[in-house]
Amino acid sequence: MPRQVIVNADDFGLSLSENAVILGAFQAGVISSATAMANMPAFEEACVLARQPLLQGRVGLHFNLTYGRPLSPSILTRSTFCDSQGVFNLNLPRHSLWLNRHDRDAVLEELQAQWQRCLDNGLLPSHIDSHQHVHNIWPIGEIVARFAAHQGVPVRLARHLGKNLSVPKRVFKTLFNHRLNRLAGATAQYVCTPVDLRNVAMPIDGLLEIVVHPTHIGADFGDIYLNPEESLARMLELRLPGIPRVSYAVVPKAFKEGPQYSTDLHTVQP
Repeated sequence: MPRQVIVNADDFGLSLSENAVILGAFQAGVISSATAMANMPAFEEACVLARQPLLQGRVGLHFNLTYGRPLSPSILTRSTFCDSQGVFNLNLPRHSLWLNRHDRDAVLEELQAQWQRCLDNGLLPSHIDSHQHVHNIWPIGEIVARFAAHQGVPVRLARHLGKNLSVPKRVFKTLFNHRLNRLAGATAQYVCTPVDLRNVAMPIDGLLEIVVHPTHIGADFGDIYLNPEESLARMLELRLPGIPRVSYAVVPKAFKEGPQYSTDLHTVQP
């Protein structure tokens, strides 16, 4: 079993209803971390919620290049990322290995703008991941990893646990994650989804991140990728019994310096 697990809810700030679900999942101890979308309508409310003691230090940036309107001007002129109406419309194949200089500069400018909007709303992001995993695209991943290193925060690895990963995908993700680690430094060693918990052997050590999108099931919580009425809370209890749920705040303290684990963790009791 992993020593610790980060249960991270993506899409904080997407809508008022999404915020309510994520706050409830925090309060129930189901999740231990979240990432916020800085260009979404309910972002400011998410930042207010993030000031609650239970959430402090547990909310990162969910970098977005695929949904809504950007926060910076340069990317509006780049057809790779936006349509003629100024709305994100990513036109970049997932297997892309290169971006021209103008596109790279535009991505960095947008990343800086989304990060700054967090700061302007009193939120210092604890880590960075991305909406629809756009930072898993090779050249975008480099930009995000270098920026994360500059800010001194972890970045999410590409998901690499699961039975639906072909050999070419596994090879790519191994190389990609090695590169992210080299550029950004410390992060969780393993990443999966709730679906993967059904049939994947758990790591025998280290820090695991589970990427979740919680939903309400009455008084319980499910996940958009689980079966209807399937409990996310129960899945976590069955597959990771007794494993402490922590936030990415643990990573700089515990993993940059080697295998020793800090005792000063932001821990949520399931």
